[in-house]
Amino acid sequence: MKLIRFIGTSRDDLSAFPSSVRNRAGHELFMVQVGRQLADWKPIPAVGAGACEIRVREESGAYRVIYVARFEDAV
Repeated sequence: MKLIRFIGTSRDDLSAFPSSVRNRAGHELFMVQVGRQLADWKPIPAVGAGACEIRVREESGAYRVIYVARFEDAV
């Protein structure tokens, strides 16, 4: 399983999401760590090579987590 490395304020930003969104995003990040398929994602080549977006929608709005999983040892 790959480690997750947060850059800058990304961990704090994720922590500020509503708990239901945070739980879903956390599950999706775990799926990335173990190389499984995600529920709702898309590549974002404009951000950079290998950048992808996890999308979580709920009543309070839409939330996004951008990650890069192309590194051998971490996400």
